[in-house]
Amino acid sequence: MFRTIASAISGAALLAACSSFAPALSASHEAEPPRHIHVTSIGAQTITSPDGTLALTIDDSTEYARWSVMLDGVPVIQPGRLGLRFLEVTSFDRDLEIAAVQTGTADIAWEQPWGEQREMREHYNEMLVSLAEQGTGRSLDVRFRAFNDGIGFRYEVPALTPDGKISIIDELTEYKVDENSRAWWKWAGNYHRYEFLYKTTALNAVDRAHTPFTLQTPQGTYVTLHEAALVDYASTWLDQQRPGVLKTSLVPWSDGVRVKKDGAFVTPWRTVQVGRKATDLLDSHLILNLNEPNELGNVDWVEPGRYIGIWWCMHLNKCTWGSGENHGATTERAMEYIDFAAEHGFSGVLIEGWNIGWDGDWFTNGEVFDFTQAYPDFDLEAVSAYALEKGVRIVGHHETSGAVTNYERQLDDAFDLYERLGIRQVKTGYVADGGNIQRIDENGIRRWEWHDSQFMARHHLKVVEEAAKRKISINPHEPIKDTGLRRTYPNWISREGARGMEYNAWGYPDISPPEHETLLPWTRMMSGPMDFTPGIFDLAWDGLAADNRVRTTLTKQLALYVTIYSPIQMAADIPENYLKHPEAFEFIKRVPTDWEKSIAIAGEVGDYVAYARQERLGRDWYVGAVTDEVARTLDVALDFLEPGVTYTAKIWRDGDTAHWKTAPYEMVIETRQLTASDRLTIRMAPGGGLAIWLTPADGEVP
Repeated sequence: MFRTIASAISGAALLAACSSFAPALSASHEAEPPRHIHVTSIGAQTITSPDGTLALTIDDSTEYARWSVMLDGVPVIQPGRLGLRFLEVTSFDRDLEIAAVQTGTADIAWEQPWGEQREMREHYNEMLVSLAEQGTGRSLDVRFRAFNDGIGFRYEVPALTPDGKISIIDELTEYKVDENSRAWWKWAGNYHRYEFLYKTTALNAVDRAHTPFTLQTPQGTYVTLHEAALVDYASTWLDQQRPGVLKTSLVPWSDGVRVKKDGAFVTPWRTVQVGRKATDLLDSHLILNLNEPNELGNVDWVEPGRYIGIWWCMHLNKCTWGSGENHGATTERAMEYIDFAAEHGFSGVLIEGWNIGWDGDWFTNGEVFDFTQAYPDFDLEAVSAYALEKGVRIVGHHETSGAVTNYERQLDDAFDLYERLGIRQVKTGYVADGGNIQRIDENGIRRWEWHDSQFMARHHLKVVEEAAKRKISINPHEPIKDTGLRRTYPNWISREGARGMEYNAWGYPDISPPEHETLLPWTRMMSGPMDFTPGIFDLAWDGLAADNRVRTTLTKQLALYVTIYSPIQMAADIPENYLKHPEAFEFIKRVPTDWEKSIAIAGEVGDYVAYARQERLGRDWYVGAVTDEVARTLDVALDFLEPGVTYTAKIWRDGDTAHWKTAPYEMVIETRQLTASDRLTIRMAPGGGLAIWLTPADGEVP
């Protein structure tokens, strides 16, 4: 067990300890004219990570308060501005002086109820800085935490108006980096929500980008910029207004205000994860460690697992979401899927298109959805009961088409129904172009909001909290970004939030290239689990030359179950395609979704990645690796294995002439004996990968 240092000041205790030098303003303070108060600065302040390699400094020696970060004495984040601007009162902007500082440290052990790693360590040094505004008597606090894998900071703001209501119109936080850096990013504030392809460009090509945002400095350091604990606040876009200066751009409400608060508040944590090599970023747990502990208590009802679903047949146009002769969600088809799931060890069956509302133009008319009434050819009660008899649970589905007010009106009834039927997981959906979330305001007027606005931050948390009351877990698609809130609300079990498998079925607007899955670990996956929907076995249903196909080998589809983490993993293809490849299907049926530990063992951003993961509370290990359009030979040490133990390794690898374009199904399955002292050297085909199951040789033999 790690120990918590008794003298440390952290969390709420530190905030309370600092209240003496950062008082909340009362109404009488606000009513007074500005006081000409001179504050004597105590000068620049620095905090270092526990291992001493990272240093974060706040400096007030110029007109603006500025922060910076160094790794091994080399600048990573150059001095950039801090501050907030408001509608009702003057801004915390210029003339901010460091008036007081308190420091502390914490070293805490905690355990994830599910996750990519069970035992966690939250080890940081902390500095709470009071920034006083010259001449006014006002102040705000900035709390900094330095971990070995990165830093986080947030603003802690007192009440600023007599009634406590305040509108943030801008956040001035800057991430100032070397303008000659290379970046991996995607567009923000556009119609496609989070589902644009990631770009690899020079930093100067970045306009406005989503986080997580990853870059490599000219010195070779890898950096990911993101945020943690996004609660009742707008998401951050990064806006490069000057070369090398990525300014925080808060997602606005429909009236242009960025954030609306009432009383004292804290912002989400602004985060910087740092690595000397690319895989260092993948092993970081900074985002989770900056979130609050589990608020739900015992969450044994949150169940990781594998599921199948009535989903891919719709994307292949073999069945439909709407009613009619090709309706996908029929009682008969659902029971067939349940039988398949029970026979092959899947814990859930997702059923989309079961409820009233899918007929017509549901994409633009989400207000027609009814979340308790099924189509006549689907008996929800009978299907749910049949699933439970078979030891399988239905995965519920709520598509809103972005009509959030309509969904919230029905939320209690919808979750009550699922609770009564024993449904423990719900996939929600918010299919709508960016900026087209529908909100009906208090005057009955329709307003249009962004998917990543403060309004949606509130909505998603409301859904998660209401679901938790009924022991239901939530997996949103077209979601708000992940910021580690799964630690606080473990029923927020996964989400989408990037381009998934369905784009390969459509053939438009652009197809996911083989590098897509080698970019995701350092971009989208830096925020948390993703419901990517891998496992397509019929890779080219309209022929190898068609646009609408999957641009991977079959082996890569297996490897994705290891390289793209989620505690719930879908086998996304239709059942008959799995029966055509039973030896490959074995890996999907066997691979766990809940892990004891996870290690990024090799990789470079956008080129390839390899993970080793140990089964939770078990001795088996699984290795997955994927490459882009370039064939590569993976050569890695197996020193993560238990010393002195011989493992039987079953290996699924690309055949010698495999290629995603011409021979995607060529696969070799072989068995070897391996130990921790061995190295693994295996070739991956263009667009390919490899998947390995390692079990102690004295146990089950593959």
